[in-house]
Amino acid sequence: MAQPKRRWSKQRTHKRRSTWKLETPKFATCAHCHEPVMPHRVCPTCGYYDGEEVVDEVLVMIMRGPHTYTGEDTVEIDCHGGVYAMKRVLETVLKNGAVIAEPGEFTKRAFLNGRLDLSQAEAVMDVIQAKNSMALKSSVEQLKGSVQRAVKEIRARLLHQIAYIETALDDPEHFDLTDYPQELQKIVEKESENISELLKTADDGRMIQEGIKTVILGKPNAGKSSLLNFLVGEDRAIVTEIAGTTRDILEEYISLNGITLRVIDTAGIRETEDVVEKIGVGKAKQMAEDADLILYVVDSSLPLDDNDREIMELLSGRKSIVIYNKTDLEAAVDIEELKAKTGSPVIPVSVVEETGISQLEDEIKRMFFHGELSFNDEVYITNARHKAALEEAKESLKLVIGSIAMGMSEDFFSIDLMNAYESLGRIVGESVGEDLVNEIFSKFCVGK
Repeated sequence: MAQPKRRWSKQRTHKRRSTWKLETPKFATCAHCHEPVMPHRVCPTCGYYDGEEVVDEVLVMIMRGPHTYTGEDTVEIDCHGGVYAMKRVLETVLKNGAVIAEPGEFTKRAFLNGRLDLSQAEAVMDVIQAKNSMALKSSVEQLKGSVQRAVKEIRARLLHQIAYIETALDDPEHFDLTDYPQELQKIVEKESENISELLKTADDGRMIQEGIKTVILGKPNAGKSSLLNFLVGEDRAIVTEIAGTTRDILEEYISLNGITLRVIDTAGIRETEDVVEKIGVGKAKQMAEDADLILYVVDSSLPLDDNDREIMELLSGRKSIVIYNKTDLEAAVDIEELKAKTGSPVIPVSVVEETGISQLEDEIKRMFFHGELSFNDEVYITNARHKAALEEAKESLKLVIGSIAMGMSEDFFSIDLMNAYESLGRIVGESVGEDLVNEIFSKFCVGK
């Protein structure tokens, strides 16, 4: 075994003089091969033993807490990737006292040991499940503490006001609260505004993380399934000349220049006596009600009819784009007429000639990301639990402002301020019960 290099160390021997000493590293000894091993290093020649039997040649790394992911002492074994070899190594470890980790247990331990707060712990799964670069960047920023910092800053300012009120009530001789309500109102309004700014990012944050829920609507044979296949890049939906081929919901995730769309193909909407097709039409209408975006596919070679008018009613009050399809055929529908009747942008598209998709991308960006898809220092709220906690905190601050307007005593201010403080605390895990913690980490995969 190659001997490790010795190093020089500087030693002070006098007020103004230093000497240099050549140090020899101290060795540990491998329990099996008895070779000298540097402290905190791995024996490079030794195998992994089950009793006296060599199971595999592995790399064992010992990491000391608190400077580990969990904050605890950790041993990592890197073995060969064969299924049977891994199985034998795992059996040997379990036989010697180890236990199988529960879902999310490593991240849960990191949270319980103070290495991560709850928002950072939840970001671990968001990183794993990220479907595009924006989602990944947002999740990594949250893992680095972007949400934690924003929330803790608001909490710190609220806590200062709570402490001031409590102190003034306990010691009225030294604290004058005469003009305090007006001062507090300005502070609470500012913090409420800060929470509102975070809440404004929640919809964009959800769509960055989960994708824009996009429902394709249209009459039978308008080209809905052909559009889905074109966007996906493969034949996911059956396409025939027979009207009513699609009868159930078909869902796919696609990425358009960094934008993730959760695209849902639906049954063609028309009056029908077919029981199965009628169920499909009902599902299509239901999906349209919950959609972030509706792509209304119009066969430009056929005139509009009552079925089109029914679909146009579904677009009312919703973000929608009209796909003016089959532009390679002679037009029977006027684009300006469609714009006037739907109030939505109309994009000419030909799946056959593969044109119009770049315009569709630009229109989606304009609708959902203010015309530009970019990531900066803005904090995005991507978690529904965080959004609910922020809404509760904002409501509590609203009650504080109401109490001030009614001239109520400072005790009431303190109660609602504390409620807001605790609501925000649930985001970072400082005001959560054991059941909620267990529920959050149960959604993690094993090994995280």
